[in-house]
Amino acid sequence: MKFEGKTLRVVTNESGIATLTLDLKDSSVNKFGAQALAELADVVTQLEQGSTVRGLIISSAKDAFVVGADITEFMGWFQLDDEQLTQKLKQTHDIFTKLSNLPIPSVVAINGLALGGGFELCLACDYRVMADSAKVGLPETQLGIYPGWGGTVRLPRLIGVDNACEWICGGQQKRSDDAMKDGAVDAVVAADQVVASAEHLMQQILDGKLDYQARRNALQQPMQFSPIEKMMIFETVRAVVRAKAGKHYPAPMEAIKSVEKGIFQSIDKAVDTEIKGFVKMAKSPVARSLVGLFLNDQHVKKVASVYTKNTKRVTHAAVLGAGIMGGGVAYQSASKGTPIVMKDIRQDALELGMNEASKLFGKQVERGKLTTDKAMQGLGKITPVLTYGEVENVDLVVEAVVENPKIKQSVLAETESHLRDDAILASNTSTISINLLAQALKRPENFCGMHFFNPVHRMPLVEVIRGEKTSDATIAKTVAYAQALGKTPIVVNDCPGFLVNRVLFPYFAGFSALLRDGADYQAVDKVMERFGWPMGPAYLLDVVGIDTAYHADQVMAEGFPERMGHDGENAIDRFFSLGRFGQKSGSGFYQYEQDRKGKPKKLKSAEAESILQDLSGETKAFEGSDIIARMMIPLCIETARCLEDNIVASAAEADMGLVYGIGFPPYLGGALHYMDEMGLAAFCELADQYQHLGKLYEPTTTMRDMAAQQKHYHQY
Repeated sequence: MKFEGKTLRVVTNESGIATLTLDLKDSSVNKFGAQALAELADVVTQLEQGSTVRGLIISSAKDAFVVGADITEFMGWFQLDDEQLTQKLKQTHDIFTKLSNLPIPSVVAINGLALGGGFELCLACDYRVMADSAKVGLPETQLGIYPGWGGTVRLPRLIGVDNACEWICGGQQKRSDDAMKDGAVDAVVAADQVVASAEHLMQQILDGKLDYQARRNALQQPMQFSPIEKMMIFETVRAVVRAKAGKHYPAPMEAIKSVEKGIFQSIDKAVDTEIKGFVKMAKSPVARSLVGLFLNDQHVKKVASVYTKNTKRVTHAAVLGAGIMGGGVAYQSASKGTPIVMKDIRQDALELGMNEASKLFGKQVERGKLTTDKAMQGLGKITPVLTYGEVENVDLVVEAVVENPKIKQSVLAETESHLRDDAILASNTSTISINLLAQALKRPENFCGMHFFNPVHRMPLVEVIRGEKTSDATIAKTVAYAQALGKTPIVVNDCPGFLVNRVLFPYFAGFSALLRDGADYQAVDKVMERFGWPMGPAYLLDVVGIDTAYHADQVMAEGFPERMGHDGENAIDRFFSLGRFGQKSGSGFYQYEQDRKGKPKKLKSAEAESILQDLSGETKAFEGSDIIARMMIPLCIETARCLEDNIVASAAEADMGLVYGIGFPPYLGGALHYMDEMGLAAFCELADQYQHLGKLYEPTTTMRDMAAQQKHYHQY
């Protein structure tokens, strides 16, 4: 047998062993689209109809095996009605079922990533050989769905119910040692031996040393459990998954239902069960949000790749200011392989920065992510200095000194005089105008903003801020450096607060107004956390720092006085005047004590309650829906304004900035997607109910025009 298509090819050797090689033309990776599925169906049908082939080996010509389904193409599937979507899924299932029932044995050689539908293809084969460097997994729950091509049917039969539920519900990529331990693969070998090993395994089958038919029959039967065993397994699995997934992400729990029902059914019946649950999840708003975020993330990466095309990488960097932020930047750079100079004017500050970096490397060692030697090598890539001598030949400098425009201008001007003419200077500022800071520089075209979020090693976003005189080359190199740090860079234009803080402070303004009107800040925190935020606004302010928020609030009020200015003293003002700066001072909205691990533990504060009662003069209970509306409306409108003002180039970048920068609830898909789901007309109607609260609650003219025309921000 021989086959040559656009996504795969088949050749058969003299021994009658056919090798199907996945090789999607004009693509760096293999993924399953309509063309790939059609060609796979054609090959399977030929094999099924009695060719002279004695065995089938499936391999890949790419570095990855198959990264999954082509999401851009399959978004169209989700728009189909239930019956049409069911039919589409059944057609794919038929291909995989025919593959698993071929009259010949099948072995798959997993040379690289095999995810989603790619791994489900592997599960439909009789045996699996995996490269030691490869990873496999079923990440569909991260998109608000669950495996729909046999994953919930075949994986439990192969590795057991509890392991399968952990794989499916967690959505993680599994390394070869874990896959082997759980029984998901039959052999792990070096990457350059994976095809040869698959061929050797096939020969053992053909020689009668392995009974593929007996194994196949066993895996296709319903599983056997006593009622007590079933109850114990699934009650435990449900409890663990429910605690991790939370109420906003239903796909993991729905996957458990599919597994629980399917294991007691024949393969054919279990497939129908899986399809029914998949259709339900595919039509959910959560799936629309999470798939939308996936597509937005792809868009953001594509934009970054355009910026960095033909750009030389940063080979040596520097950071000015060796506090917690400077130490975090230094650690991130060194840990990702870019040597970095850390400069400060005080020795004790350098020691603090080095201690921060050392602590972060130490945690990686504790978690088994790094060996002690590798951690020491990483730490060795950081050079602490008190003078500019080591800074003079670096490619890029990140300024991370105190958030004060005069101090920053002075430090930037002094640093510029020590740099090469082509070196880039970037300010890690959260609110201060890049155009203002650039006034102190002789080469403003080499200057931009590079706003990291705290803690640097955890937060994925970096805002790259373009000033009026910033060159394209400067933006390109800064974006490239952010990518080298493992971050997601989003390029924005200059304005007070840029994108993320400009949007965040109207949210805080909504919170301050609630407190002014007598709301209990702890009740507001609980409502917003239940709504999906990682922490409520009071706790977030404590973590950010009340002093930081106070200064940023002043910048925002000066930049947008109509919307963000406020009369009289609010909670942030009062706490700042009292030195209650949040976690850093041990008191803010909450009190903080160190737990046994040295981490700040949040406690109730009677003093804070008294201070706030003195400010508002009354206490009032608010409905949860009222709190959510008062918090979310100003945030969403300001996001729309940033898009209209060209601060951010696209709805995709705006929403990803909020998800990656401030933890906007992913199940809602970002502020603009949130309004799309609600419908702009309904959103404007809701906002109008709160117009008495001021300009922050007034939709823009463009929003109202879009609402009238039933337009959306996103066109997935």
